[in-house]
Amino acid sequence: MDEVLLRSLTPGVLTVLVRRGADFAAAEDAVQDALVEALRVWPADPPRDAKGWLVTVAWRKFLDATRADAARRRREDRVEEEPAPGPAPAVDDTLQLYFLCAHPSLTPASAVALTLRAVGGLTTRQIAQAYLVPEATMAQRISRAKRTVSGVRLDRPGDVATVLRVLYLVFNEGYSGDVDLAAEAIRLTRQLAAAVDHPEAAGLLALMLLHHARRAARTAPDGSLVPLAEQDRGRWDTRLIAEGVAILQAALARDRLGEFQAQAAIAALHADAPTAEETDWVQIVEWYDELTRLTDSPVVRLNRAVAVGEADGPRAGLAALAALDDSLPRHTAVAAYLHERDGDLATAARLYAEAAHKAPNLAERDHLMRQAARLNAR
Repeated sequence: MDEVLLRSLTPGVLTVLVRRGADFAAAEDAVQDALVEALRVWPADPPRDAKGWLVTVAWRKFLDATRADAARRRREDRVEEEPAPGPAPAVDDTLQLYFLCAHPSLTPASAVALTLRAVGGLTTRQIAQAYLVPEATMAQRISRAKRTVSGVRLDRPGDVATVLRVLYLVFNEGYSGDVDLAAEAIRLTRQLAAAVDHPEAAGLLALMLLHHARRAARTAPDGSLVPLAEQDRGRWDTRLIAEGVAILQAALARDRLGEFQAQAAIAALHADAPTAEETDWVQIVEWYDELTRLTDSPVVRLNRAVAVGEADGPRAGLAALAALDDSLPRHTAVAAYLHERDGDLATAARLYAEAAHKAPNLAERDHLMRQAARLNAR
């Protein structure tokens, strides 16, 4: 049984049922039942048209469930009669499902979970493991999200920007459990970029590829974090870098700059430098200026302060940092780094230790504690 094929077909099958009048929650249940049936039947009798088979069986499952529920008889009267079996339309309905799962009435966490469930085809258990939460907790989150979008019709253009934001959140979750969310986000973003004519979809895909290309070098054998400047660039995936740069260049050529394209341009400049010392920090600052103009994000301004410290010296970086709210995540860690660059090791060591206590995860905390210990030893 080809699990990858089933996962790729699931979004289209689910969208067909929703278009025919099934509410989202009931349609999703029917599709899951059809997938179970496929696992039982296909090994001995594989269908010629896999999607058409799934649509037919899922629709029958939905009708059976509807007819069996007396409380839903009025809705049953509105349901179309079962279409004759036949080949499923070749059109890819996955895009509409993206928009439904990224509905503005959902919280970001719920939108991400629903996208992974409905579009990604992941099980509730896999999503729960990836988020390090109990399966029951994730099941409740997904159920609430499905109820929220059950009354939403797929008859209006969706907001691509919202979908891109959800996929970016998926990518940033990275990896935990047995599901590689970064790879899953790349797979889904490839689908989206192929389906829509939107430079920011290409920009996000390029950004993901360029960041993912450095993944193997980000951690040491003992699991500790390796800063960008210290990474073994020979371990970077040059194939992904080349693909990301090509996609980015095509997007930038359309002269419709967005924040994901600007972020990808910064990542491309890092990837292009043979060594950390040869990084074009001046151009990176210029891209951060563009990104600040596009988003006015405090986090972008924080990253810009680091780039200014590299391009114009640590004093200039500290001056840029002084204009920002010191409660920002990573603000203390950035201050520690710039003070170290400026030669004030005592202040840097104190700030590294302080930043460690604010770190959002164990790996980052351990890295910052090691930085503090290194300076204290000196």
